[in-house]
Amino acid sequence: MLSSASRTFRQVFEPAFRAVFWKMLGFTLAVLLMIWIALQGLIAGFVALPYPWLETALSILTGIGAVIGLGFLIAPVSALFAGLFQDQIADIVEAEDYPGDRPGKALPLAQSVGQAIKFAGVVILGNLFALFLLLIPGINLIAFFVVNGYLLGREFFEFAAMRFMSPQEARRLRKARAGTVFMGGLVIAGVLAVPILNLITPIFATIFMMHVFKRLESGRPM
Repeated sequence: MLSSASRTFRQVFEPAFRAVFWKMLGFTLAVLLMIWIALQGLIAGFVALPYPWLETALSILTGIGAVIGLGFLIAPVSALFAGLFQDQIADIVEAEDYPGDRPGKALPLAQSVGQAIKFAGVVILGNLFALFLLLIPGINLIAFFVVNGYLLGREFFEFAAMRFMSPQEARRLRKARAGTVFMGGLVIAGVLAVPILNLITPIFATIFMMHVFKRLESGRPM
């Protein structure tokens, strides 16, 4: 498991995967910029204050608030776009690391979009849960890792498996190797928990779970 994680970290920053990251980040920042402009325009259009300095102060405060709020959205929005590149990421992993194996099949477009939405939802849930834990002393990060380890492990492993088998078979395999999948999910949750580094979570998780699936498929020990 640790060797697969170390191998994945090295691969994430290779040129082929960097290209996917920059595309994902570009789409993400463009969407967030449009949301920020829309919020500023909405407030300027519906809030009228008697003094210009009050309008300036309100604009500054709402701008700061919007930046903080949009900072929270970076991870889930990037996960949404990364989901659209998952098959491309998986293809690169297969070509570079498993050229002699039978190639996986890309998911149908509708299913791929559905998976991307699910991944974004999982990341949103993880971030909300992390924020919630900050308000509850004594809970600390154990619950965060348990919940996200399960959710992230399940979603990303099933994606890797569905390239080679039906969704039903992928779920059966995931349940049969639940311990290994959960441990893999904990590794992904560790990346998600680190600010800034969490931007690479979808790419890291896709590569990592491809390696995990390939090891399980071949019967090699983790």
